[in-house]
Amino acid sequence: MIPLSKALTGAVLKKRPSSAGGLSAKKEKAIKLIYDRLYGRYGPQGWWPAQTRVEMIVGAVLTQNTSWSNVEKAIKNLKRSGSMSHGRILKMDEKKLASLIKPSGYYNLKARRLRNVIKLFAGDRRFRKGSALDIGRLREVLLSINGVGPETCDSILLYAFDMPVFVIDAYTRRIFSRHGVASHDLPYGDLQRVFMQALPVDCKIFNEYHALIVRLAKEHCRKLPRCAACPLNKKELFFKK
Repeated sequence: MIPLSKALTGAVLKKRPSSAGGLSAKKEKAIKLIYDRLYGRYGPQGWWPAQTRVEMIVGAVLTQNTSWSNVEKAIKNLKRSGSMSHGRILKMDEKKLASLIKPSGYYNLKARRLRNVIKLFAGDRRFRKGSALDIGRLREVLLSINGVGPETCDSILLYAFDMPVFVIDAYTRRIFSRHGVASHDLPYGDLQRVFMQALPVDCKIFNEYHALIVRLAKEHCRKLPRCAACPLNKKELFFKK
């Protein structure tokens, strides 16, 4: 991965959606500039930290309403017990699965959700491959699963199947609303379109940008922000709301 400004120079990328939806040229430029500032400060993040597609899907479900450190503990439990596979998860008693993922919180609920998601990918070869399906159809099916919302769904599409969708999370809302790029309460799909319009349709860029946003939110753009040493603490990166 290289800085976005260089990636755009002479690159052959898929055509992005039209920006006719109202995104100003100034804010579009800011979204690209913010990426370069974050990449320049932090470098490549190597996200999502998973060895297999199954592990990535497990992480996407377990990370709901908890910190990644708690998810890591749950994943370690699954690996230690030899349960990090479609077959093992589906054959396991739900109470046993819940006990293994307990560190992630809401473990009974998440055990049920996890089994439902894994069942989808294990039961149909098209879903295991992912790329054989239309992105809209796969997204529709994932969202039909109880407890799978847009963020979890898009995380699976982007990180597990390399499908070009930009993941929106609470950190994205916090950072870009503070900088006046988008309203904090903008609906998920509308905020996603802001990024999809501003950026080339490229999985690697979407992946890296989301990871950089998470890094910034953890180090500087917290609920109580630490702005002094923030890489985005520049006048050209703030806009009137």
